[in-house]
Amino acid sequence: QVQLVESGGGLVQPGGSLRLSCAASGSMFRIYVMAWYRQAPGAPGKQRELVAAITSSGTTNYSDSVKGRFTISRDNAKKTVYLQMNSLKPEDTAVYYCYCQDGSWGQGTQVTVSS
Repeated sequence: QVQLVESGGGLVQPGGSLRLSCAASGSMFRIYVMAWYRQAPGAPGKQRELVAAITSSGTTNYSDSVKGRFTISRDNAKKTVYLQMNSLKPEDTAVYYCYCQDGSWGQGTQVTVSS
C-alpha cells in the first residue's frame, strides 16, 4: 500500500488561506485517484466528509461546501497531492485526511479556523 504523510495544517483566521500537502510513497501513485476528507470535531464516530478528489488524469470534483474556495491538485513527479484552501470559514475546522484509492489513509492534519 501507498504510505501517506500530510502537512500544512494549523490555525488561521476566518477568510485566510492554507495549503495542505500529502506526500506519498510507492511507484503506483500516479495511477490512483487521490482525495482529501475531513472529520469535524464532535461526537465520536462522526463520518468523514469527502472534500475533494482528483483522478490520475487530473479530473477533479468537490463537495458543495468547498466548491469555489478549495482547489485540489497533484504532482505525479513529486508523488504529492495538494489542497489549497482559501476564504476559510470556522465550519472548515476539522482534521483533514489524505486518502488513496488503494485504501490508504494518512495520519491527518488539524485545521482550525478561528479569530
